[in-house]
Amino acid sequence: MRFVFFLMVMVIAMKCFSQIRITRLNGSLISQDSLTKSVAALIDKANVTGMEIAIYNRKKAVFEKAYGLANAKTGKTLNVSSNMYGASLSKAVFAVIVLKLVDEKLISLDTPLQNYLPRPIYEYEHKVWHEDFSALRDDPRYKKITARMCLSHTTGFPNWRWFEPDQKLRIRFEPGSKYSYSGEGLVYLQVVIERMTNKSLEDIAREKLFLPLGMNSSSYKWQEQYEADYASGHDSAGKVYPKDKDNAPRGPSTLETTLDDYSKFVTAVLNRKIISAASYKEMFRPQIRIRSKSQFGPMSETEGDWNDKIELSYGLGWGLLKSPYGWAAFKEGHGDGFQHYSILFFEKGTGMVIMSNSDNAEGIFKYLLEQCIGDMYTPWQWEYYIPFDQKK
Repeated sequence: MRFVFFLMVMVIAMKCFSQIRITRLNGSLISQDSLTKSVAALIDKANVTGMEIAIYNRKKAVFEKAYGLANAKTGKTLNVSSNMYGASLSKAVFAVIVLKLVDEKLISLDTPLQNYLPRPIYEYEHKVWHEDFSALRDDPRYKKITARMCLSHTTGFPNWRWFEPDQKLRIRFEPGSKYSYSGEGLVYLQVVIERMTNKSLEDIAREKLFLPLGMNSSSYKWQEQYEADYASGHDSAGKVYPKDKDNAPRGPSTLETTLDDYSKFVTAVLNRKIISAASYKEMFRPQIRIRSKSQFGPMSETEGDWNDKIELSYGLGWGLLKSPYGWAAFKEGHGDGFQHYSILFFEKGTGMVIMSNSDNAEGIFKYLLEQCIGDMYTPWQWEYYIPFDQKK
């Protein structure tokens, strides 16, 4: 009888748990069961190989779930503890690390970064391509670039040097004058910090963030422990991309993590941990207004009022938008076979993280954000998150 009673209690508890409700921005509720079914249906319709979702209410995670496969070829299931390439989610993590160094007075946001080095940065020997700044020798404008410019994407550097016709790094406009998304800017900041401290990015990240938050499955480089359970990227047809395991650590782009770990980071940010109140205020203060029609491509040079309603801006390491529920910070991630998005509405304590190992994922981001947390404000057209059923 005791066993039967125990089973009855367990069944009731599981049923109650499944009916725990998530609160959207507008106060409406959705049960975890309904949300799970809705997300699964979207994933199926859009042919998304695998996806992980975390949702936050009152500054804490209330829903974390993985859907689909880590590898379509082997049939391996995706888990919230599976290693996932973070792509540009790396930048949000790097921004917090840098601001921790600002709190410790190792670096200032507004001191030209070259001032911290005893000789010009282009004179240093380089072991990997991203440490090569020889192309800046004849452009003194690099001496004006600050940490603030790097974190707000106003350095004048291109996103990556290999997008340039000659694949050489150059400054394309006066530093600090306008927004243009740039991984190179964050790499420049990283290399200066590494030369100042004589420490690697990986060592700094582990000391300042990963260890304090218990992010034991996160690194800016591939680790042997990830071999047991990692997500492979997939193209739009579901074909597996080869896994890139030999990246040199780069602050804007090489984070290896898990949904479990990244959720620890997001929770810390929502609750204002790790860095000072002053640094959080600066990180989420609009540094520059954005009026381009799109973030990338030809329309990134075309200005207009498309996103004036949300006052689209950039802070330090995060994009910013204004909604009826206050300011929100967002960060994307995009690489071959990996598409991610995160957004945090601070006044409500509401947020969402989407991580996927499929090139089809961005086609359902708009619907996921609307259905799961009632986010009607993410600039999906600017991001080019065209819904899968609206593509021509």
